[in-house]
Amino acid sequence: MEKSLIKILALIFVAAALSNCKKSNIDEPSQEDPYQQKIFLNEKAKALVESDNIFGIKLFKTLNENANADENIIISPLSVSIALGMTYNGANGETKEAMENTLELQGISVEEINESYKILIDELTSVDPKVTMNIPNSIWYRNTFDVLQDFININQNYFYAKVSPLNFDDPASVGIINNWVAENTNQKISEIIDNIDQATVMFLINAVYFNGTWVYEFDEQNTHPETFYLANGTTKQVDMMKQETNLNYFNNDMFKAVDLNYGSGNFSMVILLPKESYTPDDIIEQLNTENWTNWMNGFSEKNIQLSLPKFKLEYEKRLNDALVSLGMGIAFNPYIADFSKINANHQLYIDFVLHKTFIDVNEVGTEAAAVTIVAINLESVDEGDTYYFTVDRPFLFAIKERDTKAIVFLGKVMEPEYED
Repeated sequence: MEKSLIKILALIFVAAALSNCKKSNIDEPSQEDPYQQKIFLNEKAKALVESDNIFGIKLFKTLNENANADENIIISPLSVSIALGMTYNGANGETKEAMENTLELQGISVEEINESYKILIDELTSVDPKVTMNIPNSIWYRNTFDVLQDFININQNYFYAKVSPLNFDDPASVGIINNWVAENTNQKISEIIDNIDQATVMFLINAVYFNGTWVYEFDEQNTHPETFYLANGTTKQVDMMKQETNLNYFNNDMFKAVDLNYGSGNFSMVILLPKESYTPDDIIEQLNTENWTNWMNGFSEKNIQLSLPKFKLEYEKRLNDALVSLGMGIAFNPYIADFSKINANHQLYIDFVLHKTFIDVNEVGTEAAAVTIVAINLESVDEGDTYYFTVDRPFLFAIKERDTKAIVFLGKVMEPEYED
């Protein structure tokens, strides 16, 4: 009896092992579990992702509200969140609180936020070997400016940030920073700055690069010019890709949607198509994390004849106004911003947050890149430090007497000249 039981258990073990081997075969995913590897986040990391999504949707809606009616908008909420997450480690007092509220980070400690970003970066960049997903970060600071070591260590340890002092007065430094951006976006975004202000002491940069092939690629022979109807009532011809296959599909009164998988299925693109009498803005108006979750949970597999235009788009936006409207205004105020955890001896503030994106959707898949840069400026310096004053443009001058305050000479110089 005991031997029989051992044999039965051995057979069960072998069967289970064979079953597990089949599920781990990347080329032949199991019907029950199409994903080769899954991400299991702890509760704090889940909370961070939810916070990033809430913030990203709010940011997108804010940008849309202020966009031209026919303007394309493409943002990477992940990129903006990570760049501001690095910056958040330098904030203190009311500035820190304002960033927490804007980024929806209430209830998560600084340590938990940093650890969660580390987990998220690790998981997203490794989950699917068939998809390229890179999330590099860098911090560049003026080589004459002191940065607290704790700030550097945190961003190196949790965000894997490359931290480099740089001579911002050397014109070559612009090219060095832009080269880092280009290299980390596969040359899709080649420039993020064109000059460095004398008051700028630090740049914090996040890049996100994604390249994934469709699980079901489109046949290029089926791509033909077809009519696309624009919001203003006119039409244009676009290259329309076509395929018929089983896809996850969702339908409600306002729109219908399909979900296209990349690689092993960990990443996908959701296309939301408004129904007649509705517009994308109508969907955006209803867009929040609760509705988004409900929509994403409502998909089911259907046989779909899909026609999707190829598109390649770029987007660039300075996010200052949007972030101020979302509650982060204090961080941009040169007189009251508190970034003392970067350097406690100086009055630092955010000069600008610039976001650039690129996307190319074609028959094979999608290549996309995003860069977010946060520029930290110096409002004032201590006595004895260097003040930068470069007269390299037209200027006025005055010669005056101190006691009487009489102006003796007053002039405007548009083109200086000097002859012996």
